[in-house]
Amino acid sequence: MKNNFYTIWKGRKIGVFNSWKECKEHTSGFEGAQYKGFPTEIEAKNALKKSYWLFVEKKIPKIYTNKNIEMPSIAVDAACSKNPGDMEYRGVWVETKKEFFHSKIYKNGTNNIGEFLAIVHCLALLKRQNSNLPIYSDSFNALTWVKNRKCKTKLEKNKENEELFAIIERAENWLKENQYSNKILKWHTESWGEIPADFGRK
Repeated sequence: MKNNFYTIWKGRKIGVFNSWKECKEHTSGFEGAQYKGFPTEIEAKNALKKSYWLFVEKKIPKIYTNKNIEMPSIAVDAACSKNPGDMEYRGVWVETKKEFFHSKIYKNGTNNIGEFLAIVHCLALLKRQNSNLPIYSDSFNALTWVKNRKCKTKLEKNKENEELFAIIERAENWLKENQYSNKILKWHTESWGEIPADFGRK
């Protein structure tokens, strides 16, 4: 059945639109855009009231779809004052929410970059400790980037974020040069609530 309506959960504009042209206008080039087409307006409007992940879960690789929270484990998350803007990330113990690590603030970054760096930072720390604890992230983009060993951000490099791009390159090199046995899992916000590492700035 043809999709005539498009729901945008995350983009330049949020809502239901009745053409692909409009949907593309509000999502193309928008990092981390979340959208999906539906045959009817009712379906599209109902979808907007729910989590985007409910409609794409089946497309996520099995490695990311564990339904029970594994413990002990580490959860990671990032926060950004704007997108792009001042960005930081951290990791916490899932059981206690006690911080495991916390980055400095990087200028002119994005949430997705922070999520990617948080996973790699956590992997590196755990490897030093000879630990194979699982890592949780709620960012599908970051999970995919780590799996592919490449940070596919659309953010442009400039004088403000030179340091950040150097860290990204270091993280990509670490992924290419190191093996790890840690499971990197999708945190199911719709079922479990906010990820424990959330900065609480929504």
